[in-house]
Formats: sequence, structure tokens, C-alpha cells
Amino acid sequence: MTDPLADVVTLLQPRMTYSKIAVGAGRWRVRCPEGRDPMFFVMLHGAARLLPQGLDPVTVETGDFVLIPNRLPFTMSSLDPLPEDEECADPVCMPNGEMRIGELEGEAEHRMLIGHCELGSPDTALLVSLLPRLVHVRDEARLSVLVSAVVDEARSQRPAREVVLERLLELMLIEALRSSRDAVASPGLLRGLSDERLALALRGFHQAPGDSWTVALLARMSAMSRTTFFERFSRAVGVPPMEYVLAWRMALAKKLLRRGEGPIADVAAQVGYSSPSTFTVAFTRHVGVAPGRFARAR
Repeated sequence: MTDPLADVVTLLQPRMTYSKIAVGAGRWRVRCPEGRDPMFFVMLHGAARLLPQGLDPVTVETGDFVLIPNRLPFTMSSLDPLPEDEECADPVCMPNGEMRIGELEGEAEHRMLIGHCELGSPDTALLVSLLPRLVHVRDEARLSVLVSAVVDEARSQRPAREVVLERLLELMLIEALRSSRDAVASPGLLRGLSDERLALALRGFHQAPGDSWTVALLARMSAMSRTTFFERFSRAVGVPPMEYVLAWRMALAKKLLRRGEGPIADVAAQVGYSSPSTFTVAFTRHVGVAPGRFARAR
């Protein structure tokens, strides 16, 4: 059966933009503004303090992996940070290519890999909203192997590099999301999938998004009444069931149109519309342009 989490990550179309090693010593602090694309950190040695805006502080220790899918503003500092009224000097690029933070002399007290991704999906806002705001994973050997493979491939110039890197990034993101022990704390897809009954409906819909789905049918798959299902789904996922169905169908339709996979009538049928005209009206209302124009523009 189709896995909704894999569907979301695949539709995000992640691409590695760059990675770097940052080392630090002494007391330091770095502020990172809000951004659109994901960042991840791997603490190779030492420890640091991460303060994401609106969330609890996180101590990042050796071997920890942190993913921020939709980059909220955050501050990272040494465990003993500078006073708030004292600014830290900007990171310095060292001759070996590493970024140095804090004291420029002496042995580095911590070493961290920082990676930046770019998301190619036009539905990034929708898809990222289904993911946790922050993922913190500790002691996961499989994830460490995938991170190493991603960084190695990003720095190589081997044939089919971009294709391999895209698949590795997808695997890394999926492994990070499913390895997180606290990823279900906030509403989103992972929280919905952690509910055994809601997971039945989510997987059923993702398996056949073109079927004639209703709240009653989804509730029946979950062995719940319509009212109970509607309320439980809305709390867990963060949006009402049919709003989720519509948004996912439109995201899938965009993917099909971008790839030129058949005429509009075929795309309409694959996303649950028996009439091309009904699909055109729904797509235009949701996206802002008609499907034919969207396909030509892409």
C-alpha cells in the first residue's frame, strides 16, 4: 500500500544545494533568520545549544541529527553562550574550507556538518505544513549512514549525480522523520499516521486518490462515526479531511500536468474528477490558473 509519508517527501522534490563543516571554540552565538528551504545539522563532535523560535531549547550532542523542514528562525550557541547584549563575530572561512565560529585560535571544541536543501515542488508550503517544525534524532546508525552518503554524493562529480542525490535525500528525510521520537507532538501527517485508525484512512486515500472519497467513506475505513472521525482527523493532521483530500489531489494534479502525463481528462480522472470541466473549475479556483495554462507554463 502507498505510504503517505513517502508520497509527501517525494513530491517535495528535495535537492542538495550545499553542505559545510562548522567548527567552534569558546563562547559564541549565531542567529539564523527565517528561510523557505530545509536545513539539517549533524553534530560530529562536541555539543551546542539550539533555540528555535517558538519551541523549547534543544541540546545537540555528538551523533545527533536535527532537521528543520521549513526553516523557522533559530539561534545556535555554545553551551555557555555569550551574554545577550554581546554580539558574536561573523563565522570565518578557514583555509581548509571549514567555517570557524567563536575563538579563532586553539583546538575546536565542536565540529558540525550543516546541510541546505532546496525544494522543487510548487506545493512546498502545503507539504511542509504536514511535517513537524523540528526533528531531533539521537543514536540512529541508519540515519548516520544516509547522511554520510548524501554528503559524499553532493561533493562528487560522478555520473547521474543529481538523480542519485535526489533519491538519497528522500531516503534521509524519510528516515529522519520516522526515527524522531517527538515528531508526533504537533499536528501533521506523522501524528495522523501514528493513530492506527486514522492511518487506515490516510493510506487508503493515498493508495487511490482518484476514488470517490467522502468523509463517510474515510470514517468507515477507520471504523469510526463521521463526527468522531472528522474531529479526530482535524485535530491530528491539522486540517479537515476533505480539505486534505482536495489539497493532495491538486498537488498530485500539478505533478501530472508538469510532467505532461496525458490530456487533462486523464489527469482529472486520476485525481478523482469524472468530468474535465469540473476538474478545470476546481483546479482554477485552487491554483489560480486553468490546468491547460499551468501545464504550458511548466
